[in-house]
This record gives sequence, C-alpha cells and structure tokens, in this order.
Amino acid sequence: MTASTDPVPERPRWLPPGLFPFTSRFVELDGHRIHYIDEGEGPVLLMLHGNPTWSFVWRHLVLALRDEFRCIALDYPGFGLSQARDGYDLLPSSHARVVAAFVDALALPSFTPVVQDWGGPIGLWVAARLHPRVTALVIGNTMAWPVADDPHFARFSRMMGGALGSFAIRRFNAFVNVMIPLGTKRRRLSGAEMAAYRRPLDTAARREGSAVFPRAIVGESGFLAEVEAGLPALADKPALLVWGDRDIAFREQERQRFAAALPRATTVVLPGAGHYVQEESPDEIAAAIRELWRQPALAQERRA
Repeated sequence: MTASTDPVPERPRWLPPGLFPFTSRFVELDGHRIHYIDEGEGPVLLMLHGNPTWSFVWRHLVLALRDEFRCIALDYPGFGLSQARDGYDLLPSSHARVVAAFVDALALPSFTPVVQDWGGPIGLWVAARLHPRVTALVIGNTMAWPVADDPHFARFSRMMGGALGSFAIRRFNAFVNVMIPLGTKRRRLSGAEMAAYRRPLDTAARREGSAVFPRAIVGESGFLAEVEAGLPALADKPALLVWGDRDIAFREQERQRFAAALPRATTVVLPGAGHYVQEESPDEIAAAIRELWRQPALAQERRA
C-alpha cells in the first residue's frame, strides 16, 4: 500500500472548476486509485457517499464547513474519479475495507463519519472497528442492519437488482437519470449538475458498481449484520441524525431505530427533503453540525 497526499493534476475537463472548486487528490490503495478531496482545517469530517453519487454530492457541505472543519470526501473504487483494480467485486463490504485502509493511509487520529445511503453501512462498519478514533457521527437517510425481511427493501432490491433493473442501470444509467431526480424533492438539479453525475458512469462497465448496490440490499445481509453488531460500540458517541422526511427509501421508522441505538443522538428533520439531503439541505445540515460541535466535549476538540 502506498499513499500520497500531494495534489495530482489529473482532473477531467468535463468537470468545471466552478462547479467542483476543490483540489483533486489521489491515493493508491491495494491496487485501487482512490480520488478524494481534503479541504480546510479542524476536526475531520469524513464524508461517505452512496449510490450512484461520488464526492461531488458533498460539494455544498464542504463549501459551507471548510472554514471550521477539515472536510474529506472520497470516491469508492469504480465510482466518481476513482479507479478499481481488476477483479474488484464492488460490494459494500469491500468498499468498507477500502475506507478503513484510507483512514489509515491518511493517518487520521480522529474523525467523524458523515454518511448517507450506502455510506451509512460502509461508514458505520468502519467506525465500529476504529471506534476509539471516532469523535462523533453524522447520519443522513440510511440503514445499519439487515433488511432482507422487510418487504419495502426486498421489493426494491428485486426490482433494481434483478435482470431488468440491472439492464436499465447498465444500458440507460437509470440510477442517475431516474433515482437522482426522484430523490431530490426540494429542488431540481441543473443540467451541469446532472452531467457531473452522468459522466463518471458513462459506460456500462463504469455502471457496474451502481448495479451491484441494489442487489447488495439483500445479498450483503451478512455485512449488514456486522454493521448492526457494531452499533453498541458507537452508542456513547455524540450523534446527529439529519433526515429528509420525503425519502422514498428510508423512512421515519429507520430514523427512530437509529435514535434508539444511539442514545446521544439529536435529530434534525428536513421537511420536504427527499433522499439526497446533501443536495437539498446543505445549509441546514451545516448549521446542525456546527450546533453539534457546541457540545462541551466537541468544542474542546475544536480548540485543541
């Protein structure tokens, strides 16, 4: 494993600097070439994306918080500007191990996972295993337990993870072209923003990771059981739940389950927001994170 935190000037021309005004950095991890951004100074916020997004989804939050926090957002192998090694299975459990290696490669002594969608199980699996280094948790609409027995999730997994759904993803980039508009209730993304989601997945091969995630809702039940088993190790952490109340995927009952598992959690409901809360409610989320850091223990860390 080799790591370099030096900026690498390899950035696609289709990504306008004004739309993503950050330095692209790369690290080599176990044959993968991982793209990430690392902006600002202060307590580390490690931002983990879901499907079919990449570090681009965190751009508004990074701009809002980098004056007070060190904001790090990476792309999983096969997503965004990252390249996966040959033969990589693109499973969430494998992404979680890459993220754990990434935390070690950057030698982060402490960090707060900021997670949403599949970033939730991935980030919380990592957090449970590195819990002495975890400062707090920021959790958007997501899950952290097996859901194969829940018809709501099982139906979606069968539909989008089955033959027809996989064909639609590989052939028509359906997760970008359908799910992102469906999942942003408060505002409509611009053409340039949608292009920034389409271009990293511009071939059927590049869309394979987006097709794997829906199957994993049921197929990765063992991994999700590991995530759930790790929640008690995180129960003493300050936590923030930022929850869009019009999400078609993760409902109020998932939020309540997190609140029960994390007794130090506070909740900020985002009225009218859908699934991609980072796109719809960055100012509210940023304000909630600043408020979280006004807690005495976290305020002390900011001063350190």
